Amino acid sequence: MGWSCGLLAQQADADDVESIDAILAAVYAVISGDAGEARDWNCFLSLFSEGATLSAVVQGDSGKFERLIMTPESYIEQSGSNLERDGFHEVEFHRITEEFGQIAHAFSSYESRRTQRDSSLFARGINSFQLMHDGERWWIVSIYWQSEGPDNMIPAKYGGS
Repeated sequence: MGWSCGLLAQQADADDVESIDAILAAVYAVISGDAGEARDWNCFLSLFSEGATLSAVVQGDSGKFERLIMTPESYIEQSGSNLERDGFHEVEFHRITEEFGQIAHAFSSYESRRTQRDSSLFARGINSFQLMHDGERWWIVSIYWQSEGPDNMIPAKYGGS
């Protein structure tokens, strides 16, 4: 499957948004790259619907789990330079997709490394994608993720050990 994105925000390459497989591949491709490699953030923005969110489950100082909410733009502001500086490769290793009418949900298990050749992972987790098809293309409505931890391992039904 190829990956290419449009040059202007909100003008996605048709190949990237023609299927659920394509739009998820485009997300993983655009955020991934070696240290010093620029990311195509216009491509990233073109994959998201108006009002889309990216959210992470984080543990606050009190120990309570909270939802850190970002827009696609604030995700780029908060994470973009770190991804480009340090290198980041996120690869899907398992997925369960459910569809009904114009909506879809994909539970996408991932592994993260600094380079494609790294034998050691620095993170694993699950990205929960909510998507919508508007009759012409797929849009990401939200990505909500949680990293794996010692007390929260990915279960076998989602590709874990």
